[in-house]
Order: sequence, then structure tokens, then C-alpha cells
Amino acid sequence: MRMFLALALMFMSTGSFAAEEGDSTRGQRVYNACVACHSLEPNKNMTGPSLADLWDRPAGGLKSFTRYSEALKSSGIIWDNNSLDAWLANPDKFIPDNEMTFRGIPDARARADLLAFMKEATKPGNAKMAQTQGGMGGMMSRAAPNLKKLDPEDQVRKISYCRDTYRVTTADGKTHAYWERNLRFKTDSGDEGPVKGAPAILGAGMMGDRAAVVFSAPEEITQFVVREC
Repeated sequence: MRMFLALALMFMSTGSFAAEEGDSTRGQRVYNACVACHSLEPNKNMTGPSLADLWDRPAGGLKSFTRYSEALKSSGIIWDNNSLDAWLANPDKFIPDNEMTFRGIPDARARADLLAFMKEATKPGNAKMAQTQGGMGGMMSRAAPNLKKLDPEDQVRKISYCRDTYRVTTADGKTHAYWERNLRFKTDSGDEGPVKGAPAILGAGMMGDRAAVVFSAPEEITQFVVREC
């Protein structure tokens, strides 16, 4: 019995040590998969909630984020090294019926590296936060650009619709035609969303045949889109 307890304690200690020994530099590269959906800035929510100050926060507990699943909010989970490791390994298995689209990271070392990076980077004001948000080859800026200040070619002046085609005229005087299924309308009412009356157009797709128009509020959509052939 004593031998069993000793081995169990040694195993637990080794597992804890391994988790703490993750490499934050490698972890920052792993985090590249997260930047399109999660910000490290406090209360800057995107597809998913801000990760700032994540440790010791109840799952589903960030008040400024309103899209948590009921499964996450009622889980009773507190985020720490162990719970985050299990979540990152397989979110659906750890908290069934949650709405996380990320399938997980099966490699334990990659998870340890990611946790090592995140534990420091999620502390508000940490220097790594600024490095991550502004660095990584511009990935964050591409994921969620600031739409308050737009170049003329990115600012929408008019949108017309005729049969199966939208034509978007921008502030530089150019008009671009899109098949109706290739143009998406979105809204962004946040601090980095477009100015009222000045929607933004963002290119999408490798062929340049798709785009999204981002408005400051839903009611602007009907104000800008006119039927005109």
C-alpha cells in the first residue's frame, strides 16, 4: 500500500512538473490557431470570449460575453492548469454539448506549451499580450481589423442589387460586382467597428470573388442596399 501511494504521488508530481515545464515560445506558435476567435485584451470579445485574466475564472463567467452555451455556464468548472488542459485536449468530451467548434489538441506537449504561454499572456497588461496582438505576422490584425479608419477602397458608399448580383461602390469611385451568395453582410457595434454611415468592405476568399460588408448596426443594411438595374 505504501509503495502504491509513493508511486501515485511521484506520478502526480511528474505530471504537474511536465505541465509547468511547457515552453512558452513554442506555445506562442500554437496560439496562432486561437487568434482568429479569441483576444487577449480585457473584454475585447470576438467569436469567442476574451482570454484576459482567464486563470481562476468560472467557465462561462465573463460578464461582457453573452454567447456562452448553457452547458458551459452550468458546468461549475473553474479554469486552471488541469481544467484547461482537459478542455484543450477535447472540449466536447470535457464539457458535453458546449458550442466550441475547436476539436482539441491531442498532443500533450503542445498543450503544455500553449498553457505555459497563455498563463503569462492572459494576465492583463502583460508585455506578451501586446507582442501577441501586434505580432505574429499580422495575424491578429487580419482576424479583426480596426474599421474606424478606412482607406477609400475599403469604405462603402453604395450597394445596388440586380437579379443575382450585388454591386458595391467604394469611396475611391470603383464598383465591384459580386454574385449574391458571395457577398456577406455583417455588423460590428464594438469599439473597432465602422463609423455610422461608413460601412467597410473586407475581401475574402483566395480568388478575390468574395467579400463581407460590415455595418455599424443592422438598420444600416436596408439603408444602403437598393434594388437598381
